[in-house]
Amino acid sequence: MFELLGHGLLTLLQWNYLVPLFAGTLIGVIGGALPGVTITMTIIVILPFTYGLDPLQGLAAMTGVYVGGSAGGLVTACLLGIPGTPSAIAATFDGFPMARGGAPGRAIWLGAWSSFFGGMLGGLFLILVTGPLAAIALQFGPWEYFSLFVLAMAMVAGLAESSFIKGLLSTAIGLLITVIGTDPIGSVPRFTFGSEFISGGFPFLPVLIGIFAFAQIMSDIEKAGVPKTPEAVLAAQPSLRVSHLKVIGEILGRPFLLLWSTVVGILIGVLPAIGGSAANMLAYDQAKKFSRHPERFGTGIPEGIIASESSNNANVGGSLVTIMAFGIPGDAVTAVMLGAMTIHGIQSGPLFVSQQPALAYGIYAAYILAHLLMVLILAAGAPFMLQITRVRLAVLAPVVLVLCVIGAYALNNTMQSVYVLLIFGVFGYALVRCGFPLAPLILGLILGDQIEINLIRAIMTDDNPLLFFTRPISGALLLCAALSVALAVWQHMRHQARTPREGAPEF
Repeated sequence: MFELLGHGLLTLLQWNYLVPLFAGTLIGVIGGALPGVTITMTIIVILPFTYGLDPLQGLAAMTGVYVGGSAGGLVTACLLGIPGTPSAIAATFDGFPMARGGAPGRAIWLGAWSSFFGGMLGGLFLILVTGPLAAIALQFGPWEYFSLFVLAMAMVAGLAESSFIKGLLSTAIGLLITVIGTDPIGSVPRFTFGSEFISGGFPFLPVLIGIFAFAQIMSDIEKAGVPKTPEAVLAAQPSLRVSHLKVIGEILGRPFLLLWSTVVGILIGVLPAIGGSAANMLAYDQAKKFSRHPERFGTGIPEGIIASESSNNANVGGSLVTIMAFGIPGDAVTAVMLGAMTIHGIQSGPLFVSQQPALAYGIYAAYILAHLLMVLILAAGAPFMLQITRVRLAVLAPVVLVLCVIGAYALNNTMQSVYVLLIFGVFGYALVRCGFPLAPLILGLILGDQIEINLIRAIMTDDNPLLFFTRPISGALLLCAALSVALAVWQHMRHQARTPREGAPEF
């Protein structure tokens, strides 16, 4: 195995393989940093350019896009508070406050090095335990997937900082938005009120960009009119210098957090149809639950960045497990890669690694080298990226809004996406003003369709509802969901007991 991996690394270090890998990683970092330009969109754009390459060159380029895009989203997440990709949502919670507190370099490099270490650990799992992990995923039926998504909902509801009830309500709002439009199984219109505008539902990315970008910009504009103290002016000056050894020490000094967040990312990646957008928020939630000081999350602490970004890139390794071992795409990106393999006449599945070991270990090598290239690209581009923090809000706000509108319009080349962005921008700002957390709402949007689809499939297969509890994996997941809710309630009660009460406590 190690001989094959060494041969794959030597092959990828040849210029005719290294150039496509570097180009893919660079394009991935840039695409991931642009709000609205998803990893899937980026990899689809470069797909036609891989047709003339040999299979390993093409797959190396797409692996580079996948890795680079997963890490690139943290740039705008930290500097602007706007996730470049859905898988960077949780990075905004602590990365943006840390950058606004005068340490943008530290925020970016905590995320970059966490992505590197999480991705490398994910690569180790990818190489060593591809078979066993994918075998577990194959045991999942619609009952297990439904219970898994319920567990995700229960876990992320605990992200609400002040009110557990508001966290649950925010999750419910996200789920309700997903039922507007066409039924995914029966294609029956629901809650459309005869309107063509919402007959197809609300596309996820314009909703995401509107909620985060518009709400963040409006909050910044409100604060812009508040006079700053000398201390605040000093703290607002960005620091372009960072000690990489110190940042790495901060990450490795929290080994349990790094390893557990990586495991969460890998497991979510192995299970199809969930993706990095859920993995980073679930890892963030787990870090908050295990922390001795959960009330500090969201204020700019390193634990939040480490958890979200390490799980983010580890998720890439998990997604590659299912496509290489069983031919099952874990998300939209690996679905495109599976299509590229088919175009090149490559059949992925249980015999892929044994029949084409050179190609399989070449992909492993591309995954490892892409993480090294990602760090080098961020190191070269960080000085230019950090200049964003020095731009005045009067200039930055309209530029960001224009880019968000362009990104939303480019999804389907229709103004409908722009209108959706505006509607949910105002809606998200209203929720923030009322104290509702946005993370549960976003996860509800991500998993709402999958919860409904798997519930209907389970009932169509067998209408016995007890199967959700009697099937071992499904029952265990629902038990974990109940325990997660109980833990979240206990944490909120403990937090309220510590907080001085000026009036009636908010639960």
